[in-house]
Amino acid sequence: MIEIKNLSVSFKEHCVLNNISCQINDKSAIGLVGANGAGKTTFLRAIMGQIDYDGTVKISGSNREHKIGFLPQDLAEIPSMPLINFLAESAGVAEKKQELESCELALANSSDGQTEKLLARYERLQAEFSAMGGYDFDVTARKILHGLGFKHEDATKDTATFSGGWKMRIALAGLLTQRPYVLLLDEPTNHLDTESMEWLEDYLTGYTGIIIFVSHDRHFLDKIAKKIFEINNAKLEIYSSGYEQYLIDRIARLESAMSEREANIKKREEIMALADRFRYKATKAKMVQSRLKQLDKIVIGEETPKERTVKLVFPKCEASGRVVAKASNLTKSFGQNQIFRNVSFEIERGEKIALVGVNGAGKSTLLRLLEGILPPTGGTVSLGHNVRMAYFSQESAQNLDYDHTIWQEVCNTASLLSPQEKRNLLGAFLFSGEAIEKPVRVLSGGEKSRLAMLKMLLSPSNFLVLDEPTNHLDSQTKELFCQALLEYDGTIIIVSHDREFLDALSNRVFEIRDGIFYDYHGNYSYFVERRKEKLASQSQVTNEKKSSTSQTKEERIREHEEYKRHAQAEAKKNRQLGKLEEEISLLEARQETLTQSQCTPEVFSDMQRSKEVQDELDEISKQIDELYAKLMELG
Repeated sequence: MIEIKNLSVSFKEHCVLNNISCQINDKSAIGLVGANGAGKTTFLRAIMGQIDYDGTVKISGSNREHKIGFLPQDLAEIPSMPLINFLAESAGVAEKKQELESCELALANSSDGQTEKLLARYERLQAEFSAMGGYDFDVTARKILHGLGFKHEDATKDTATFSGGWKMRIALAGLLTQRPYVLLLDEPTNHLDTESMEWLEDYLTGYTGIIIFVSHDRHFLDKIAKKIFEINNAKLEIYSSGYEQYLIDRIARLESAMSEREANIKKREEIMALADRFRYKATKAKMVQSRLKQLDKIVIGEETPKERTVKLVFPKCEASGRVVAKASNLTKSFGQNQIFRNVSFEIERGEKIALVGVNGAGKSTLLRLLEGILPPTGGTVSLGHNVRMAYFSQESAQNLDYDHTIWQEVCNTASLLSPQEKRNLLGAFLFSGEAIEKPVRVLSGGEKSRLAMLKMLLSPSNFLVLDEPTNHLDSQTKELFCQALLEYDGTIIIVSHDREFLDALSNRVFEIRDGIFYDYHGNYSYFVERRKEKLASQSQVTNEKKSSTSQTKEERIREHEEYKRHAQAEAKKNRQLGKLEEEISLLEARQETLTQSQCTPEVFSDMQRSKEVQDELDEISKQIDELYAKLMELG
């Protein structure tokens, strides 16, 4: 349980959290929401004890090794070592294993007078090691890595060889292997692809501790959160519902507060008018005094801040031809690394296409080929008649003029909007007041991305190519931007991890999986269902055949032979899987028997026998790990 009493945090003269009190019980899953800068991260850091605050934060009721764990938005330094070793150190398993081994060595060399004491310590260490999942750690850690999108061989790679986005996943994996009682997550899905997000949702749904998390992903919020904590104007409002119901309840609460405020203002005005009317009449003096005393009891609540009412609209543009873009047998490789092969498609005017795939599948590469930034290794890609493309990626910020101010950069576009309309747009993208006079060079990475996107909004286009456009937008700006895309009458191809948004926007889905291109004519939900069916039926080769539009006779024969080989390989693999699972089952049964025997007097009082049992357990654990590794390779 977490008890928070009168929590207040201020930075200089700015009050971020003001006198917040709440109690968070076991197995709570709290979605923390609020505008950018409202104090969500500050709230998490206060619970973590990373900042100074007034009031008290007390965590109690858990005997876990790790009481609390925090995943920040910004990447913390990760030491250079094999990935699986980093996870073992993060979870405390490596240290506990070292203690066990030291104790074993001491037992082997102990005199009679020390044995009993060392055995008691050894028993305690074994129990602690078992409780923290030490005996199954390697398998558990690899399952988490697999769920977060890592390949089997990544476990032995050095952490220093991974990019920033993958290092964030490593940090998350380290936190999940710790299994802390209180799990604090600040935008955990920012660097995850949709498949990893779905795995994380399933993992957190069964989490037995307390989860408090910040996320702009509505689907993630609604699936995980059992309660919503909203921080607004330094105060905390608690909603005992999931995210979708919170949105409804929030509107009702704001309307009720507004009605109550207006009623109190009206009542106050009536009392003041009555007092002014009869103030100088002796016969009414008692009544006037009585009414004036009522004023002290009438509390005028704070005025509800008005929501931003600006509307984002893409400027009109002359329509393109029917065919907007076409690819034929498109292949892209970087050296020996082939990203995808034989990709063919035709994009028609007005289509809204979601481009999906795991990180590294080649989504951004395909968009760069469309934009002409990269040349194809094989095949062709071309744009249709009268296509005016607008391309946005996280690298778009590099095309800004760093010597300009924000206002100068916005005015440097061929836009027909008035200065006030441009200011309204800037406000919607969180640039308001004097902030628009900031030089571009001093902006953060997120601010530069928002400015680059705003510039795209000001330029006429009929084909939008968007790579993660909503990453640095707050919830309200994202809603405005998504609504603008829904009303856009041109053509869109977009990469995004926001599944709720993709589902509402898309009418077609392109997927890149293992270098193969798939085309689904439906929205994102349709794609998810069809993908499940394909994976369940193991019909990947058949689907490749159906998607090919220009196969020669030789290619069809070759594909048929490939299908036969694939079917034979599948049958062989299934036999191997069955054999491995049987071996693992026998070993795990033996492991359970030996583990229970360690608690019997015949074993723990006999040092030699205890050592023999532990040696056999270590060997069995090693064999199980090897078998699971083979199982993951096959599966």
